[in-house]
Amino acid sequence: MPTDLPRLIGINHVALEVGDVDEALAFYGKIFNFTLRGRGKGQAFIDLGDQFLALMQTEAAHQDRARHFGLVVDNRAQVRALAQAAGAKMVDGPFVDFLDPWGNRVEIVAYADIQFSKASNVLRGMQFAGDKSAEAKNQLAKKNMAP
Repeated sequence: MPTDLPRLIGINHVALEVGDVDEALAFYGKIFNFTLRGRGKGQAFIDLGDQFLALMQTEAAHQDRARHFGLVVDNRAQVRALAQAAGAKMVDGPFVDFLDPWGNRVEIVAYADIQFSKASNVLRGMQFAGDKSAEAKNQLAKKNMAP
């Protein structure tokens, strides 16, 4: 494989479409001990340390509109062009999102800009510095998770 392509580092979050956010929170609350990160109209975010699970309320059948998953890369600058060249359909919006040929929605995020952190021994084994932006460092520090 070419070594100059953006490298996949991990997963940032998973979004699930649900029929009712309150019912979904009650359901998952019967199975897991979790902290609610936040709520908005028709949505709730379950904290998973430096990651999260998004519950998105929808009345329609699942068609990969709000449902997506995030892939973490070390450098996302080239991803849009590479995805287009591969035949992906880009999704309009502020992020680098695209639909693969099977309709799965993928969001690309940069490791430096998110709370998600690999352990230092994992970063060393991956030969990846794992530098973080000031905002990501602040978010981690607020949770007492700063390196």
